[in-house]
Amino acid sequence: MASIYDQVLAFIHSPDPAAFEPLALEVYRYQFENVPPYRAYCMSRGVAPDTIRTVAAIPAVSTVAFKYARTESQEEPASGTARLFMTSGTTIGKNERGRHLVLRPLVYRASALGHMRRMMFPDRRRTAMLALHPTAARMPESSLSQMISWCLDEFGGEEVICAATPYAVDTAAAIGFLREIARGQTPVTILGTTASFAALFAAMRAGGISIELPAASRLMDTGGAKGQAVPLSAGQMVAEAHHRLGIAPEMALNEYGMTEMCSQLYDATSFNSDYNALPDSRIKLAPPWLRATALDPVTLEPVRKGEVGLLTFFDLANVGSISALMTEDFGVLSGDGVAIIGRAAGDSRGCALAIEEFRSRGRTNATGHRTV
Repeated sequence: MASIYDQVLAFIHSPDPAAFEPLALEVYRYQFENVPPYRAYCMSRGVAPDTIRTVAAIPAVSTVAFKYARTESQEEPASGTARLFMTSGTTIGKNERGRHLVLRPLVYRASALGHMRRMMFPDRRRTAMLALHPTAARMPESSLSQMISWCLDEFGGEEVICAATPYAVDTAAAIGFLREIARGQTPVTILGTTASFAALFAAMRAGGISIELPAASRLMDTGGAKGQAVPLSAGQMVAEAHHRLGIAPEMALNEYGMTEMCSQLYDATSFNSDYNALPDSRIKLAPPWLRATALDPVTLEPVRKGEVGLLTFFDLANVGSISALMTEDFGVLSGDGVAIIGRAAGDSRGCALAIEEFRSRGRTNATGHRTV
């Protein structure tokens, strides 16, 4: 029989909606058996695989818990291909940053590129590439850096440049590259965080620079406001991209992802779907191997469709760690999409209790050994 990893990989390559639920339940059984802190957490809540019948009943773990416990499967030692990714944040104290050890990067790659192909490159064309965030060679602990490197390799044409280090964006190099691209006919894809795009736009504004990029040029904005006194809104990002770079509004796409989750969601626009919402009211589409729910922030019970709740995901691509993840973001499920409302202002009661419970359960496993 195929391993659970091979089953997930096969689903990613050829999704079957009817097969999601049974495969998700198998993934939960695997993680219950092989991730000791998660097993302890589930048992403390009186939940075991033989009592679970639906994905909605699988206990979700706050992404904050990745700071406190080892979340990877203990079935086998980490291989030489395993990758350790760290969340952004302070490096003071070893537990101040979340860690996600991805045992099978091949599954992560298939997930990242599979949905990126649908949402960023539905026209199936290779483009020039500009990275405003470090690549994996420059920032190996960043899952975003790894995703960008995969994107450059898979979808990039002959002209590819990274204009960033872990410390700064080289806006002069980025502007010079974009000017060269504007002289030709090859479209370009620009990849970066909101903060890195803000730095580029500020430099262009200061120099009175605007560039008209070739048609079909696009950008992927991955969020992140660190370093910005006044963060760009979604609408401002799209407007600036159009004004400064000539990128059509439907080609300026925001990506929603996190270190703790191997799958991502992207803005739905007329470029990649039947949706055509304004930038500030866009929904995001998940891949078939990622299921979203919204929970009441106090009871942690699912809210009704159309109501705001804490976003929770079951990610098959997280097969080697924990798939049921509760975020710190509020959102609304809208048809087959998700509308992101914003970050929780502080720990809501139910979420805070869930974090603390997992933290205490994660300190010791069944044999009493520390797992943090």
